[in-house]
Parts: sequence; C-alpha cells; structure tokens
Amino acid sequence: MLYAIYGVDGPDADRIRAENREAHFAYLERYRDILVLGGATLADDSDARTGSLLIINVRSRAEADAFAAAEPFNRAGLFRERVVTRMRRGQWNPDAAPATAEGD
Repeated sequence: MLYAIYGVDGPDADRIRAENREAHFAYLERYRDILVLGGATLADDSDARTGSLLIINVRSRAEADAFAAAEPFNRAGLFRERVVTRMRRGQWNPDAAPATAEGD
C-alpha cells in the first residue's frame, strides 16, 4: 500500500534541517526498498524549502506511522504539521519528472 507523508516546516526549520540532513538521508537510504518518491516542498517564488513529501510502499498503516515517526527530521521537531495518508497510484509517469541537481 502506498502512503504519503507530508510535513510542513515549523519555526527554525533551516537550522533543524541542516543539523539533521545527514541522518535524514542515511535513513532514506536504509529504507530505499520502500521509498517510492521523496523530496522537499518549495515556496512558489523561490527555492526556499517549506516542508517535505515522502511516498512509501508498506504493508500497513502501522508500518507507515512507524516509518514517519522515526524519520530524523520528524524526530528533530522540524515539522509543525505532519500528515500520513494512504493513497492509490493513479497515473504514473516518472519520465515527466526527470531528476534534477542535488538540492533541488
């Protein structure tokens, strides 16, 4: 089952993100077998990060909640709001979203 994990940055997000960046990417690498898509959400008028979106493929809501709870940005208090929701794959066209330079 697919789950979307959407977090909205809270106060002091830049500092928290910088201090936990390595742990965040190590966590995602450790769970690469369930990570479908992940990336920062951005402001409309700049590349300023506003939050995070992860889509994972797990067997249950409990697994999705456990993954989200243990994610280093979440554990560090980065998000003022976080939503975990089940979803279904509708359209799928990864070629329409080519990889960009690291940090985008």
